[in-house]
Amino acid sequence: MTLNVLIVEDEKMAMENLSRILLSHFPEIRIIGNTASIRDTVKWLQEHPDSADVIFMDVELSDGNCFEIFRQTTVNAKVIMTTAYDSYAVKAFEAGSIDYLLKPVDHEALKRAIDRCRQSASGIDIEKLSRIFGRKTEWRQRFIIRINDKILPVRADDIAYFYSEGKNTVLATFDGRKYIMDSTLDILSDELDPEKFFRISRSCILNMQAIESLVKHLGRLTVTASPRPDFEMTVSRSRTDDFMKWLENVK
Repeated sequence: MTLNVLIVEDEKMAMENLSRILLSHFPEIRIIGNTASIRDTVKWLQEHPDSADVIFMDVELSDGNCFEIFRQTTVNAKVIMTTAYDSYAVKAFEAGSIDYLLKPVDHEALKRAIDRCRQSASGIDIEKLSRIFGRKTEWRQRFIIRINDKILPVRADDIAYFYSEGKNTVLATFDGRKYIMDSTLDILSDELDPEKFFRISRSCILNMQAIESLVKHLGRLTVTASPRPDFEMTVSRSRTDDFMKWLENVK
C-alpha cells in the first residue's frame, strides 16, 4: 500500500538525507510535499487536507516549536517526530508511544518507525503532545552555573545572549562574563521569555536589550550587540521576517 509522506524539516541537508533514504529503501513511500516552517506547514495542511498518510516532523522549526502546528490546524496523519537531541522530550515521546527519530536518521531506525506507524490504529496523541510541548506561562528567571565547587546564580535579565561554540553552549552576560552551560539552545528556547529573547539562528539566542543596531546587506541581517561577540551575529534568512515582527511587537 502506498504511503503519502509530507516532510516538515527546516535543515536542507537533513531533509535531503531523509528523502534519499525513504526513496531508496521504501518503494511504497511517495513524498508529496516538504515544508520548512510552522506557517508553511499549516498552509500546506489546510490546502491538502487528508492528503498525507505520514508526516515526518522536525521538533524545532525555523519559526518556533512544531506543536504550534497542532494549535493552528487539524492534523489527521500519523506523525513521526525527528530531533537532534535525545532529551526529556524524546523520552516523553517514547513513554507515550509517539514515534520519533534521532537525527541523522538511519535506515533501520526509519524502518522501525514506519512499522510502528503502520501498526498504530490512531494518529498522534494531541493531549500528550500538548503536555510535552504546551506553551509555558512561567519562564526561567535565573540559571545556575557550576564552576568546579562554586555555584553561581545568573538572572535571566542579566543575560545578553546564548550561543553555540563547538559542542558547548555559552551564556554571555551584559557585563562581559561568559559561562559554559549544560543546556542546549533547543531546551533554552522553551525556557526563556519569548518577549525578551529570540532565537535568531540555530546557534544563537539574543536578548532584546543587547541589540545596539541592525544592518541589512544582500538579504542578510547583521546584529551589533552589546557586549560585542567574538563572532558575526546574523539572523537566519528564514527567521528574518519573524525577528522583525518580534522587534516591532515587543513591549
